[in-house]
Amino acid sequence: MSATTAEPALATGAGSTSSTGGALPDGTVVGDGTTGRSRAARRWRRARWTLLVLALFALVVLVLAVSRPTTSTVPYAPDNVGGSGARAVAEVLADHGVEVRHETRVADAVAAAGPGTTLLVTPSPLLLPEQAEAIAASAADVVVLEADRYTAEVVSDGAVTRVPAGGTPGAPVAPRCDLPAAVAAGDLLLAEGGLEAMPGHGDDVTLCWPGEAGATLAHLTRDDGAGDVTLVDDATFLINDAVLDDGNAALALHLLGAHERLVWLVQDPLDTSSTSDEASTPTGALLPSWAGPVGLWALVVALVTAIWRGRRLGPLVPESLPVVVRASETTRGRGRLYRRSRSRGHAAAGLRAGTAERVGQRLGVPRSADATALTDAVARATRRAPQQVADLLYGPPPTDDDALTELARRLDTLESEVHRS
Repeated sequence: MSATTAEPALATGAGSTSSTGGALPDGTVVGDGTTGRSRAARRWRRARWTLLVLALFALVVLVLAVSRPTTSTVPYAPDNVGGSGARAVAEVLADHGVEVRHETRVADAVAAAGPGTTLLVTPSPLLLPEQAEAIAASAADVVVLEADRYTAEVVSDGAVTRVPAGGTPGAPVAPRCDLPAAVAAGDLLLAEGGLEAMPGHGDDVTLCWPGEAGATLAHLTRDDGAGDVTLVDDATFLINDAVLDDGNAALALHLLGAHERLVWLVQDPLDTSSTSDEASTPTGALLPSWAGPVGLWALVVALVTAIWRGRRLGPLVPESLPVVVRASETTRGRGRLYRRSRSRGHAAAGLRAGTAERVGQRLGVPRSADATALTDAVARATRRAPQQVADLLYGPPPTDDDALTELARRLDTLESEVHRS
């Protein structure tokens, strides 16, 4: 039947081209109907998203590498040159022959601090009880800044406690004690502290810069062979922005420069270590410092890739067949697919479209003409009623297989009449 062989005829033409191979003078590859430019464009469409993601990844890595600060930005860190850092004090101590060792884990700091050294504990609000006990057991001179009540009592062996303190006085305050570091510092503008000596330890504890609530500095000399303990309730004397004010520099140098070795602890918020035992070492501490940022970046890349791959499908892309398929096989295969899915409407539409295209070409009706023009031309050529022709070419889809077969027969008859006219 001629109405069912329009598309297979085109497939046969394409198949005959692929069997010849070779190239035409204009650069067209006859084997698959493509050119070098079309192949490059197809490859670019396939690879452009991958290249875009890789370029974005390279750009982010470049920006991070360029914008990465050469020094730390952690408050009170000895390598932080910002206003909240303590690089100035660390550099002066190093110039005076003090070895400054920067640690971020309590276990490492306690292991590095021994007799004849100074252990500085910068403000650590996340310090655990067992970590405070590990610091208290150190044989080094311990200097703790802005300790909470529990830490103050543990580190001082119950000799010093801490109560809520007031604000900052309006003018520098005298130390009112004979501690050498306090005497060298003189009047300081420090926040009013809340450090107090526990009952029965008044003679063992030296309190400096007293206020209404308590002192800002408390010093304890331990008599068990361990080093001294100094608690300071205001750590601003150490930072770069305030170290040159009044006698802050003198206080910092006297407290931290008493020995040739200083262990400077700036606790990592994720640190839970307390001793140097391998069992207490957290798993994260075994990883290099760059493992966290790289893992976070890998997670971001995975999410972007998932969104990219999960986007909606684009338009269909034609693909060359690996073998030549005969037109009759294509026709039978499509017919079986239509029959299996009961797509009588699609099958009827294909038959009617093929018939309309062929009779239109026969009668000289352009493809841009509307249905009425084609119907009238066919009616004149076959001497049928226009309504009958319209029902054949544009009527409702068949309801069963018998109706579809009858429609194919009638379309074939109509086309034969047009060709005989």
